[in-house]
Amino acid sequence: MPPAIETRGLRKVYPAPPTRRRGTRGPQIGPVSLPSGAPPGKEILALDGLDLEVPAGEFFGLLGPNGAGKTTTIGVLTTRVRPTAGSAAVAGIDVSANPVGVKQRIGVVPQRPNPDRQLTAIQNLLFHAAYFGIQRADSLPRAQALLDQLGLGDRGESKVDQLSGGQQQRLMIARALIHEPEILFLDEPTVGLDPQARLDLWDILRSLHGQGRTIIMTTHYMEEADRLCDRLAIIDRGKLLALDTPAGLRSRAPGGTLVEVTLDGDAAPLLPAVQALPGVNRVSASGPKLSAYAQRVGEAIADLIRATEQAGRLPLDIRLTPPSLETLFVSLTGRKLD
Repeated sequence: MPPAIETRGLRKVYPAPPTRRRGTRGPQIGPVSLPSGAPPGKEILALDGLDLEVPAGEFFGLLGPNGAGKTTTIGVLTTRVRPTAGSAAVAGIDVSANPVGVKQRIGVVPQRPNPDRQLTAIQNLLFHAAYFGIQRADSLPRAQALLDQLGLGDRGESKVDQLSGGQQQRLMIARALIHEPEILFLDEPTVGLDPQARLDLWDILRSLHGQGRTIIMTTHYMEEADRLCDRLAIIDRGKLLALDTPAGLRSRAPGGTLVEVTLDGDAAPLLPAVQALPGVNRVSASGPKLSAYAQRVGEAIADLIRATEQAGRLPLDIRLTPPSLETLFVSLTGRKLD
């Protein structure tokens, strides 16, 4: 079986954006976000030799800030964006040589819901099914089953504007699934949703993945990537910076686990002794709180307690914060994920 997704040396250069008037926002070409700091008059490198391989059945995430190249990658894989160089294949089909064959095997949930607002929810699904040549006798029960599965069973006759933001996004997922694709693409699927709608959508995506479906998702939410994805690719400025399971990526975060010890007095006098402990680095103190990063947590806690007691201080509380995707991202890019 070929990989669900495979790219080799994928490169995309957008033409130079026009000069912007003062006070306008950064350049955009269609729905693809480009770096806001890109100077006018210069070409924009959105993808810079991207190599990816995603096996069938995986829940795969592309993690990065706006303008990192995530949406361009999805655009190439879904045939909306033509690559400048390199190759990309979906289910073994070259996206440039046979875009029709690719479209028949994929479902796409765009970053912003784009249903036909003149139609009802179920009419949107039926219209999309007809586009793929599905007869109404087959598409009508399939559409109702999808609405039921996604918690919209009683909203089939509702116009789109009568649906909440979360319901509209679920309608987009139903539309993407109506022709029973092998691979589901979701571009920032929970942007703009309230916390409860986001959690509800997570449950739906877990259920779809549990049915064996391959899911490719872009996101800039750390928790979302961590909770949903089997593997993650961290990309920034069009380059692949890291690729692993969420746990594997966290283990690569520099500095180790954060150990915070709250004492019964000022922690500052302990800094020299704690800094000298083996395996402890980046030590700081704020009032009664002593903070240190440690690679070997068990040994570090014992050493920290011993050092505090020798200094005549009593540890009142100990808190541990394991390495995170956020700390890894900052170490790779030099900036936070916004």
